[in-house]
Amino acid sequence: MFPLFFDPTFMLLIPALLLAFWAQSRVKGQYAKYSRIYSRSGYTGSDVARRLLDSFGLSDVPVRRIDGNLTDHYDPRNRSLSLSSGVYSNSSIAAIGIAAHEVGHAIQHQKNYVPLTLRNTVVPVIGIGSTMAFPLFFIGLLMRGQFLMDLGIVLFLGVIVFHLITLPVEFDASSRALKLLDNTGILDHNEIIGARSVLRAAALTYVAAAVMAFAQLARLLLLRGMFGGDD
Repeated sequence: MFPLFFDPTFMLLIPALLLAFWAQSRVKGQYAKYSRIYSRSGYTGSDVARRLLDSFGLSDVPVRRIDGNLTDHYDPRNRSLSLSSGVYSNSSIAAIGIAAHEVGHAIQHQKNYVPLTLRNTVVPVIGIGSTMAFPLFFIGLLMRGQFLMDLGIVLFLGVIVFHLITLPVEFDASSRALKLLDNTGILDHNEIIGARSVLRAAALTYVAAAVMAFAQLARLLLLRGMFGGDD
């Protein structure tokens, strides 16, 4: 038996951590690169968001500026689209691609895209469960309590479900964004390539998060097998 502060199962997380670091580096690099290349149309991120939203009858969805870097998001609870300062008033290819991606989420919401609807439904429950999963599991580990460890694992399965739902939501939003930018002529062919590079890099962060969740689950199951006792 090894001391609890020395946990060799942590080694399972190293590949996932490396993937996460690489994905973050990739998205920052692509964002920095295409933030310096401005579109020929001259539209800013907010211009693009407003134009695309209006074209889908979503004129009641406000486009807001928020602080932070890469904090852009669509909030289905109040049907609002928020763009970071570097995207809102920027006419770069990166800004336009990101703004269109968030519009993609608004369109998903409008069309009741099933994965987005599922994600919006399960988020509150999964949020509570994911907060409790690790404390319950490790209390059970310390007490050699099989029930608490199993309960922690079951709750953590909700995190897996969340990531599995999130992947199609994000990939679909990017696909919609690129088609809209191409069809409307907001970006030309070469600019579309740049926007695609930014959005693909961003998608990698969601893939990395899913891989990390599966690695964490494998770790919990391994610890459960090594230390699970009878209640």
